[in-house]
Amino acid sequence: MAFTSVQFVVFLFLAATSYFLTPKRYRWVTLLIANYIFYFMAGAGYFIYLLVTTITIYFAGFKLGNMSRKNKTDFSLVKAELDKEQKKAWKAKFTKRKRMILIPALLINFGILAVLKYYNFVGMNLNALFEHFSIGTEIPVHSFLLPLGISFYTFQSMGYLIDVYREKYEPERNLAKFALFISFFPQIVQGPIGRYNVLAEQLFRPNTFSYERIKFGVQLMLWGAFKKLVIADRAGVIVDTIFGYPETFGGTYVAVAALVYCIQLYGDFSGGIEIATGAAQVLGIQLEKNFERPYLATSIPDFWRRWHITLGAWFRDYVFYPLSLSKFFTKVGKKGRQFLGNYIGKLLPVLIPQFIIFFLIGIWHGAEWKYIAFGLYNGTLIVLGILFDQPLKKLIAKLKINTECFSWHLFRVLRTLILVALGKIITRAPGVSASAYMVQSMVHNWDANILINGGLLKLGLDVQDLCVLLLASLVLLTVSLLQESGVKIREALSKQNLFFRWFIYLGAIFSLFLFGVYGLNYDASDFIYRGF
Repeated sequence: MAFTSVQFVVFLFLAATSYFLTPKRYRWVTLLIANYIFYFMAGAGYFIYLLVTTITIYFAGFKLGNMSRKNKTDFSLVKAELDKEQKKAWKAKFTKRKRMILIPALLINFGILAVLKYYNFVGMNLNALFEHFSIGTEIPVHSFLLPLGISFYTFQSMGYLIDVYREKYEPERNLAKFALFISFFPQIVQGPIGRYNVLAEQLFRPNTFSYERIKFGVQLMLWGAFKKLVIADRAGVIVDTIFGYPETFGGTYVAVAALVYCIQLYGDFSGGIEIATGAAQVLGIQLEKNFERPYLATSIPDFWRRWHITLGAWFRDYVFYPLSLSKFFTKVGKKGRQFLGNYIGKLLPVLIPQFIIFFLIGIWHGAEWKYIAFGLYNGTLIVLGILFDQPLKKLIAKLKINTECFSWHLFRVLRTLILVALGKIITRAPGVSASAYMVQSMVHNWDANILINGGLLKLGLDVQDLCVLLLASLVLLTVSLLQESGVKIREALSKQNLFFRWFIYLGAIFSLFLFGVYGLNYDASDFIYRGF
């Protein structure tokens, strides 16, 4: 059931109506039923995977919670009698016992994700390797279809379990309520990845009907649909044309495709997230922010703090910090100081985990070499940025560059956008070699005349559609700049008089019907990040 479909609008209306008509005590039950109906409609055959994750993580968390409570009680009884070394040994023994619960649960659920998402990739590459070395072995390859939202609900549930292991909060003791947390229908398709301590209380409480909140939610859904249907799907026509035939189009076309793909991907992903966030607001639930105007970032680290925020936060909290603060990387840092000097040595516990993180982010996006290359590309930029941060600051100070002026800020934004766009070529091209060819063509095969001689009209859109895409993108840019300056669009609109507000509302609705991309071959369900 696509977010941009009439079916989803009807489903949300029925779910919200049922929710608010249900007695307050049982509203969370109504929401759980709605979640499962939504998931069954998306593919009943994949429900078993969601069920396995729900049950295994619930019982693992339940067991960890019981162990922690008992340990606190037992430790309090003998604490006064133990010396420092005995206390340390007690803690180490208890941590080992907890890991015996945590690790199998992680292996089961990450294992399911790995097999479904990466088995074919590993199998095909091993088969190619066997063939190259004339090894008479072949790994059977199977066609697996990914269950709806498996990457998102797996990461969300794993984050919960790790937090319980760390005793950040008590585990959920009600299996049905935990199932609600894992399966909330607006976010299960493509996020954002929720945290239990932020989301659970909102899901379990009896949210009341609020006209203002529902109005804001519907407005956000309309804005998300505008970004998806008017901008992203129209931009996708150009992107598909150029990237579908990488050897046909010269460097100028590739540059256009890279820029337009940035627009498409942002409109598609952030549009879907805003529809999800708006739908959740209708039900009285505020999802975590997943985008913060990423194309206004002034550096690659800043971009990743603004793009897919909840995924970056997940890797930061559950992978980066444990790695960088581990005993192993502490030793690496000490050894690095001896052989590479203090400056690089002290950065190694940060640099290596950062590189690992972006390798994993690349793998998370898909089981293809191009996604690994994308992760390594971003990891390299991040590492180089950290390494040269202080030398560049000294150079800027020596050259007396005014870092507070508009031109410097604009330079940093444009530089970052170019680096991001180059990375997008890697993921959108048919393969790594194709992306390398396309980047090379931007250097050796440049013809700016296509921008003025009608060459852009060969890319699948006529003049009217190009104008709509340009104007809609300018609207998106204007809104982004206003938000970046601190303007809250929906709050500001709500303060206007009735006539003006409804003029804007109706204009937005009509623009979706007039300029949204539809047609016989249009697949409204085809959100790009739905496939991740």
